[in-house]
Amino acid sequence: MPEFTHLHVHTQYSILDGASNIDLLLNKAKEFGMNSLAITDHGNMYGVLKFFNAAKKAGIKPIIGCEVYIARENRRKKEKTRGKHYYHLILLAKNKVGYHNLARLVSLGYSEGFYYKPRIDKEILEQYSEGIIVSTACLGGEIPQTIINHGEEKAQEIL
Repeated sequence: MPEFTHLHVHTQYSILDGASNIDLLLNKAKEFGMNSLAITDHGNMYGVLKFFNAAKKAGIKPIIGCEVYIARENRRKKEKTRGKHYYHLILLAKNKVGYHNLARLVSLGYSEGFYYKPRIDKEILEQYSEGIIVSTACLGGEIPQTIINHGEEKAQEIL
């Protein structure tokens, strides 16, 4: 069976969206012969230490990430707009520098960008992008939403 790694996984730390207990999740990954697994909880990194230690103990490479919320405009803009005030984006730490940058981004989401959710924006993502791998996330991401609402050509421009 070819190797496979889940790169978009929510745990019990994704309030109202994840129900996976970290220990049970890692046990199942081990049972399926997986040698690595990511954690990408919504807007937070609360489960990272528990996940990292439990994954190492289970012999599974831990990949640290987060599904962040990207402000549609500026993270500091806190006023009503039509629809949601954010897009989803998956960020994965490639190395130690990436981990530190990811932690910084998530912290800034709470301290500077909080409006319904802890949001960052493209400005600080660019500033703290070293060591980070970016994925478009789910249908709540900017690229999927643009494809749905405006077509692939417009999505290509944004990409």
